This record gives sequence, structure tokens and C-alpha cells, in this order.
Amino acid sequence: MSGTFIGMPAFPKAAHEAVRDATLRANLRHATHTIRDKRAVAVAELADWAELREAGKQIKTETLRNLDTYLVQLEEAVTAAGGTVHWAADAAEANRIVTELVKATGESEVVKVKSMATQEIGLNEALEAEGIRAYETDLAELIVQLGEDRPSHILVPAIHRNRGEIRDIFRDTMGRWGRPAPEGLSDSPAELAEAARLHLREKFLRAKVGISGANFMVAETGTLVVVESEGNGRMCLTLPETLISVVGIEKVVPTWRDLEVFLQTLPRSSTAERMNPYTSTWTGTTDGDGPSAFHLVLLDNGRTDALADEVGRQALRCIRCSACLNVCPVYERAGGHAYGSVYPGPIGAILTPQLRGTTSEVDASLPYASSLCGACYDVCPVAIDIPEVLVHLREKVAEEGGKGHRLEKAAIKASTWVLDHPGVLSAGERIASATRKLHPRKLPGPGARQWTESRDLPDMPAEPFRDWWKKNRT
Repeated sequence: MSGTFIGMPAFPKAAHEAVRDATLRANLRHATHTIRDKRAVAVAELADWAELREAGKQIKTETLRNLDTYLVQLEEAVTAAGGTVHWAADAAEANRIVTELVKATGESEVVKVKSMATQEIGLNEALEAEGIRAYETDLAELIVQLGEDRPSHILVPAIHRNRGEIRDIFRDTMGRWGRPAPEGLSDSPAELAEAARLHLREKFLRAKVGISGANFMVAETGTLVVVESEGNGRMCLTLPETLISVVGIEKVVPTWRDLEVFLQTLPRSSTAERMNPYTSTWTGTTDGDGPSAFHLVLLDNGRTDALADEVGRQALRCIRCSACLNVCPVYERAGGHAYGSVYPGPIGAILTPQLRGTTSEVDASLPYASSLCGACYDVCPVAIDIPEVLVHLREKVAEEGGKGHRLEKAAIKASTWVLDHPGVLSAGERIASATRKLHPRKLPGPGARQWTESRDLPDMPAEPFRDWWKKNRT
């Protein structure tokens, strides 16, 4: 994955700072509660929601089991329809491919429809390094870009911003990126949306190259699908002369009939809508209609490694609805930036460590960024058992070692030896009881101190149970 978030602290430290931000917590609480309440109503309208959920799970599971077959079928269909398919093993290769494709057009700017895959690989930064400017056109992504910020939510990247903050960002920075914000701009949603529309319209009409992701790819026809709510995606997908789509290999589905299931579950789980306002599909190129050149960059970037993990691979079923974020008590309080990844929340806590590995302090901490309450599993439209994967990844992190885990292993090894020697255990219990008045109420050390900040150590009894039993029961 990209180095965009490199240098961020591990989740416990980042979350510790985030929960002290009263404005952030208020913004998150309002937004997540609003979205999840609306989602609950939208889902309850379908009597067969449980069956749709199970169907989505089975379709994704079967696709992942035969991913190589469906990807080859997809490549053949895209090529037959006039597109060109590129395979990228990692972020560096994907960035190189896209940069070369843009340079080949002679253009120095591109418009983008929201794409988590391009954020994952740090494409904007790679293009900028080559003198190419990328303009985000999704409203929330535009806010993030203008504010020199990072996305903090899968569906609503600027969820951590309120209307007043957005107004200030538009006033201060829009002019440096193109058309400035109107004079006297207020924090009215209608005025903010109009300012964004005017700012972006000139870019849509001028751009010759568009870059997108895709929500789904249909293997049988080579069709790509983008669902969105603003219409910016339709502009990016139809107006430029060249379209480049960067898509994770797990986004493929076998048939149009399979797609039908997700076009019912995704909008209800994400935006609480019965259907997406804009559902755009395209298959290769067509003379006189849309881009004359289409390139599909299929991105691995750690996905085949995740696929090899029998427990962890279910994370690849994710359709990026963000329902798990909106019900997660940890995300609601800590926000998305604390996760140190473009994929925040419960799904990010299981996906990022599999894509990037757990060698860094940030990634090793993510499987622990959860209370294991299970709310995320209950709302997932493809039934990803996130708590199961979290526990599985915790086991892997512990096995790999690390400062805290080495001490834990040493303590368990020492305890095992003591328990295997009753005489040593008995002597230790007597010493502990005799010195109980000297025992601290809090444990030393950063990790232990956190545990006892709100808990007292239990009182040591006046005598060991063994000695009490001998006096009273023998």
C-alpha cells in the first residue's frame, strides 16, 4: 500500500489524541448516528434482506475461490470490447502504469472520480511528482484535497468536518486550485454545493483524461460499474477522451445476475437509499460515445497474500459500504485518521494489516482497535465476520513477536514453570501474602498502567488458599 500515512503513530496513541477533540467527536457522533438510523429503516423495508445478504456472501466467496478464472475472463471481455488491460503487482507498478498512460496523452491534469484504490497506492502524489495535477471531483474528496487533509471515512471522506470548517476551506483555498469560492459564501449546504459545482464544472469541460475506480467488474461482459450520488462520476466517465480505471482484483463478479444482488444491498447499506442516484456502467469503448481510449489497471497490492489466508480472505468480500464504521463504538470516538490507513474502521482494522503486513507499529496495532462487540458483523451486507478475523490477526501479531508480546511470552513461560513446581508456587504465595501491604495499587509500565488507570489491583488475601484449606478442612 501507499506510504501516504507513513509516520502516523500506532492506533492507541492516535486514538488517545483523537478522543480529546470535542469538535471531532461531535461531528462523528452526529454523522454516524444519522447514517446508521436511516440505514436501519432502508434495510427493514426488504423482507428478504437476510437472503440477499447470504447471496452476496456466497457470490463473493465463490468468486474469490475461482478468482484467477474470472480475472482472465474479464481481461478477455474488456479486450474484445476495445479496452486495454494492465496488471499491477503493487502500488509502484500501478503508479508507473497510470503515469505513463497520462504522459502518453500529452496532458498535465486529470479529473478523478472517488477511488479508494488510487488513494491506497498514493496515485495523486505519484502524478504530482511527474508534473501532473489530479483534481478530485467527489464533493467530500474535494474538501479533503483542498484542506490538505486525509480521508477519514469510506463513504464520507470528510465526515470529520462540519459545515463551518468546509466553508472556511472553500473560501481560503478554492482560488488556488481554480475558480474561487463566491463572495460572501455561507455554510448553507446549498451554497457549499453550488460553490463546488461551479468550481468543478470548468474542470470537467476541460479535462482530456479521467481516472476512476469501480465498485464492480462483470467478468462475463467486461463491464465496469460505478455507483455514486452526485453525478461527478458520470462526468468523469463520459467527457474525457481517455479513461483509466484502477481497480482491485477482488472487485470482479461473474455475471450481471450476480451484480443484481449488490445493486440492492450496497445503496441501502451505504447511503440508506433504495437505489443509487447514479449507476454508471461501461464496456470497453464505443465510437462517438464516451472516451475513445479505455485502460483497466488490475491491482493486486497484497490481495493475493490476503487470499491465501483461509480466515482473513473474507475481508476481500467487502463492497465498501461503510456500514461497519457507522455502528462501531471505537470509530465513533476515535475517527478515521487514527487508523493510519485509507481504510478506517472495523474493515480497515482487518484489511490494512493483510495488505501491508504487520511489521510496522501502526499496522500491528490495528487488530486491537476493536472491542469485539460484533456490531460490524451484524450490519455487514456480505456477512464478513470481522471479530473472527480480528482475533485471528491478533494471534498472528502475537506470534510474530514485538516488544509487548515478547514480554508476554516470557511471563507465560515463567508462569508455566512455576505452576509445574508446586513447592515454588506455594512459597511464592506465602511471600506474596506476607508482603501484601507493600503491593502497589497500580501496575508500572505504559501498557499495564493503562489497564489500571481505571481499575485497582485486587487485594491479596492474608494467607494462601492452600494454607487456609489445611487449617480448616483437614
